[in-house]
Amino acid sequence: MNAGKRTALVVGGGVAGLSAAWWLAATGWRVTLVERAPDLRADGYMLGLSGPGYEVARRMELLPRLRECERHIEDNLYLARDGSELLRINYHDFLKGLEWITLARPDLATALYEAIRTNPDVDIRFATEVETFRDEGDAVSVRLRDGSAFSVDLLIGADGVRSATRSALFGESADHLVPLGYRMAAYQVSDPQGLGNDFLSYAEPGRMVEYYRLPQDKIAALHIWCDEDASFVSIERRKQLLGEAFAGAHPDVIRRIALLGEQDDVLLDGLVMVDLPSWHKGRCLLLGDAAHCLTLVSGQGAGMAMTSACVLAEELARGDIAEALERHEARLRPTITTLQVRSRSTARWFVPQTDRAFAFRNAIMRWMPKWLLNRYFQRGIRSEVLAASSLRIEN
Repeated sequence: MNAGKRTALVVGGGVAGLSAAWWLAATGWRVTLVERAPDLRADGYMLGLSGPGYEVARRMELLPRLRECERHIEDNLYLARDGSELLRINYHDFLKGLEWITLARPDLATALYEAIRTNPDVDIRFATEVETFRDEGDAVSVRLRDGSAFSVDLLIGADGVRSATRSALFGESADHLVPLGYRMAAYQVSDPQGLGNDFLSYAEPGRMVEYYRLPQDKIAALHIWCDEDASFVSIERRKQLLGEAFAGAHPDVIRRIALLGEQDDVLLDGLVMVDLPSWHKGRCLLLGDAAHCLTLVSGQGAGMAMTSACVLAEELARGDIAEALERHEARLRPTITTLQVRSRSTARWFVPQTDRAFAFRNAIMRWMPKWLLNRYFQRGIRSEVLAASSLRIEN
């Protein structure tokens, strides 16, 4: 039973929760991880792992596994609604000199899961969730919906932007969500017709869709569109809402939405950040998107979730839990604040809302000399990586 080990219950089986389980077990904790889904979720978008997230993956010895599912991209081709070319960018030109892996979020979660599933100090429980928990001062008592009961030293809420743990700790989640004025949807779908490119985007005022080519005639899709409504959308409503949001788009966009089946996993939500005055309360801590969602616009969400788990383990290894949670937040918050400010300012350039703003953005990108355009993209990416890298990771 690993007598004498400190214990934690982690809520959520995404990147943040799986990373927390890995790091706590690696530093001598006994961890129970609960995920309400019946297995690892297959939804999620493509992401770039760089900066401290890349370094944490290296320390976890995950890089060889992640390289196996890395997506190699040559050109990013932007097309208008009518199929005319707006812009073509060589992906490697603006990633030159950066340590970077492009992969699907489900592949990252799978790699993390495989790294902990046989660890005797990690108990992973799918298809259940926390029913109640109470901080007793010297421990946290937890009851799951399957009837299991625990008394643990630390409760970690890594249950995403719509975190039930956050609501239980600090009140209804809507009080802490900051909408950016957009919705997003991501999914994978089989498409025998393929893309013809590794990375293809259709852009128009107020909405954009990106497609990435995957093995076995599959593609990964990411849709972003203007919408002030950031409320939760039920699974049953998602395909219909996506079709409504992209009515009149390029025929290939309409066709690929139609390829979605009733059982296909579609991640759809508002682009919202989480703004909390504190990420912890007593022996309970929020981690990843539950604490400080950066949105996909930042490009650093998954990496910072992994980094946060690493920093937490470092601080807990020093002893007292209450002091460790304070130090964890003190180290992370300046970086998170910087990245959230960047997300706010980047969103409207990423998907311009008006015809005029869209035309202005495209004219600049179309007529800018190639070397200057590459430098512009490099500076944007490097500034994000630099902001994240300002967080010190101990060796």
